[in-house]
Amino acid sequence: MKRILFDAHLHIIDPQFPLIENQGFLPEPFTCEDYLDKVKEVDIRGGAVVSGSFQGFDQSYLIHSLQTLGSDFVGVTQLPYDTPDEDILELHGHGVRAIRFNVQRGGSETLSRLDYFAKRVHELAGWHAELYIDSSSLPEIASVIENLPAVVVDHMGLSRAGFPHLLHLVDKGIRVKATGFGRVELDVPETIQAICAVSPDALMFGTDLPSTRARRPYHHDDIELIHHTLEQEQFDKVMYKNAIDWYVNRHAAQE
Repeated sequence: MKRILFDAHLHIIDPQFPLIENQGFLPEPFTCEDYLDKVKEVDIRGGAVVSGSFQGFDQSYLIHSLQTLGSDFVGVTQLPYDTPDEDILELHGHGVRAIRFNVQRGGSETLSRLDYFAKRVHELAGWHAELYIDSSSLPEIASVIENLPAVVVDHMGLSRAGFPHLLHLVDKGIRVKATGFGRVELDVPETIQAICAVSPDALMFGTDLPSTRARRPYHHDDIELIHHTLEQEQFDKVMYKNAIDWYVNRHAAQE
């Protein structure tokens, strides 16, 4: 039986659109067709296409990806803080639902703009902010994050050292992506259980395909690891229910 998944974190790398070398790295192509082939063993109910550092502020690839994958997929983009309102609303019409701050790799707006820009896009379009950040850096911006309307942290915050800070923010209402198991310095089952214990609604699984620069790429066994870690009701929430509520239902209620 195929596992149901709303893939909360995936990347599309299409060489027909601009790519930027980042820290000496330029990724291999991973098109929409490549993605769909890779997840054919899973019952995909939608997903979030996330802009990477190597895509900078380019929106052409993201619009094309969302048009190709269909209306069940949404976008997480990177934009400069002074992007005009009409451009943000146009992207919203294409299915973009979040702004990303890539602290770990760059290519996005800086954290100095986090408070202003996250509040602005939320007020304008209902978007949330996504942070690719090592959780050991969270105390420096915790007071800002706690006062933002909607925040997601990628890859479970990456580090064991910062995990207590992440859990504190989960208790305050932020969401977390259970993604990039080959990137993190964490005991993955223990981390998943701890986050779900604080907030059953917080955790959302994503494949992180194609897992660029990860020590180990995504494998379908990652899903089974979660299944063995959680009871069925919580497993379903992490695999698709939480993400659908966050990326889809929340916006439908706003509109």
